[in-house]
Amino acid sequence: MTGRVLAVERSGQGSALMLLHGFTGNGRSMAGIARAFERDFDTIAPDLPGHGRSLHEPNAAAYDFDTCLDDLVATLESTGHRRAHWLGYSMGARLALACAVRHPNRVASLVLLAGRAGIADAQERAARRCADEMLAARIDERGVEAFVDEWLAQPLFATQQRFGPEFHAREREARLANDARGLAASLRGLGPGAQSPLFDALPRVSVPVLLVAGALDERFVAAANDLAGRLPQAEVRVIPDAGHAAHVEQPDAFLRVVHEFLRRAERPACSFPSHSVQEIAS
Repeated sequence: MTGRVLAVERSGQGSALMLLHGFTGNGRSMAGIARAFERDFDTIAPDLPGHGRSLHEPNAAAYDFDTCLDDLVATLESTGHRRAHWLGYSMGARLALACAVRHPNRVASLVLLAGRAGIADAQERAARRCADEMLAARIDERGVEAFVDEWLAQPLFATQQRFGPEFHAREREARLANDARGLAASLRGLGPGAQSPLFDALPRVSVPVLLVAGALDERFVAAANDLAGRLPQAEVRVIPDAGHAAHVEQPDAFLRVVHEFLRRAERPACSFPSHSVQEIAS
């Protein structure tokens, strides 16, 4: 297996903690999580292909989903670690779960925020792939600024409007650090329509898994509960008064449940439930 070493943000010391951002993010967008864990972990936050400093390449194969998994393993190895805890948000959660399926010896535990295992229905997957291709073409045509405004206007992020214009401006500015061609290529190769579904492999994922969703993100609360029923060692934590980006909307509550999970995941003798669901206190 070979892979490219991706650009990373890195801090802390201890066991490795891979932090995988969502679409239109970059390694720096995981800085708040990295700061919270750098006393106990060597935090490694790569810029996923097409994002940040992992810039656009003309070869479309560079954005293939399985190729990206190889890149992530190569990036982990480049830091001197062979195994890590993996925390992923949205697109990053899909990649982290796929790493546990394809490269199980590289994964000690998983924290999946707004994650899923792909799209099971072939027709729905094809429709999503077509929609993503149309969106990628608009990114190529209109540029990153117009696309970011369109992206943030989605109902998926409507819960963030209550935090006011300064919050929105920060989120927008962070996404503008990306390149239009890179984002378009990433969407074509790493989008849900391009990913082979993982559902049949989930019973073989033997590591502890924490599934997190914002209570206002009902679609992904349902997805978390579905995944928990398929994974051998899975817990669901629902963050009150949070939408899709619970780590941004309610960071204290999110970090609290992740701290508690990772403390147990670092102790090999600790037992994990086969399936538990809990809405945490705000």
